[in-house]
This record gives sequence, structure tokens and C-alpha cells, in this order.
Amino acid sequence: MTTGTTLSDQDVTRLQQRLNYRFVRRELLALALTHRSVGAQNNERLEFIGDAILNCTIAQALYQQFPKANEGELSRFRAALVKGDTLAELAREFDLGPFLQLGTGEMRSGGHRRSSILADTVEALIGAISLDADMPTAQARVMAWWQPRLAALDPDLVLKDPKTRLQEYLQSQNEPLPQYEVSAITGQAHNQQFTVQCTTSMLPEPTTATDSSRRGAEQAAARHALQRLGQKV
Repeated sequence: MTTGTTLSDQDVTRLQQRLNYRFVRRELLALALTHRSVGAQNNERLEFIGDAILNCTIAQALYQQFPKANEGELSRFRAALVKGDTLAELAREFDLGPFLQLGTGEMRSGGHRRSSILADTVEALIGAISLDADMPTAQARVMAWWQPRLAALDPDLVLKDPKTRLQEYLQSQNEPLPQYEVSAITGQAHNQQFTVQCTTSMLPEPTTATDSSRRGAEQAAARHALQRLGQKV
């Protein structure tokens, strides 16, 4: 199908198979896939419901999975599992992009590939399932979709950010601490992008990353360094 067109019966069948859920009210599925760029009838209200269900469901799962974790640790685990990147990753696994209903501007700018739109759509689908069926059914879908990520969750990686882990790794190798330097700042004052270089004694060249904040760029550069050093990220 072409993004922004009406869902055909074949589209609905294919997507429902990927979600492993069959909608009784197909209009809820269509609404969940409709971005605000289309008009007033869009998925933002469903996204509001889905966000609440997702956070509650994952919180309960983590509470059971990590009985010794404190509140702060559980919060960081949850943040890692429900962040936009994770949601967008799941959307791409479902190949949601071609099914999105977008306004003309978003279609032309590649909105069906944009992570924020994909992430919001996953939350909207959760909300739509809760209204089409009930809360337990929506929570069951969340658990099924997130089970591989829950099983693979590494507390050590989640609890320590890349900069901390890079520092600790270098210290364990008796190497100097990494150095971070802002190499470029681009964009207008309200929408700046920071490019940061991370230099370590164990790599021949600095690693570089760009983000909307200096801290984010530093963390990303540290993550790249860990990858080059063969460490888990």
C-alpha cells in the first residue's frame, strides 16, 4: 500500500497478523495509524491511553523480574524499555511505516520513517487494543511484544551510562580517563546540534557523535568508543 491511503482488507489482515491481534472495531486500528498531520481525527488520544498502559505493564513486569531492585533502579529499567528508540525499533519490526496515515507534508518529508511518529503509533495501537477489547488484553499484547527485551535486559548496562562505563573500563586497564571536546555547534539558538569528540588512549582516533545537547553527544561518543573497544553497549 502507499502511505496515507485507506487501509485495504489485505493491509488489515497483514498488519493484524504481525501484531497477533484481530480488531473487532477496525476503525480503532485505522485511527491508531492516523497521524495528527491528517487532521483533527488522529491517534494522539489513543497514544495517551497506550502510554499509560505501557508504563504500568512494564513497571509490573520489572517489579516481578527484579525483586531486589530499588525504586530508582526499576525506574531506569523502565525508562530503557519504554523510551522512544525502543518503541520505534518495535514499530520497524512490525514494519508499521507503510501503514501510517499521514498528511501530505509528512508523507513528502518521509514521516513514515521518522522514529518519533513510529514510537507514538505503537503507543496508539496499545490504546486502541484496550478500547477494542479490554485492559488485560492490551497488557497481554505489551508483554508479548516486550518479552524478548525483558529477557535480554542487562541491569549492569542500564544502571550505568556509557560515559561511566567507558571511564570504569579505562581505569580497569590502567589507562587515562577519556577526554571530551565540543568540535562544532550548529543550528539556531533554539535548535542547536552539538558535535563532540571523545579521545581515549586505547583508540587511534577519536569517536564523534552529534546530539541536541552536549551531554547527549558525549554519551553517544562514549558509546561509540565502547563499541570500538569491543565492549557491550
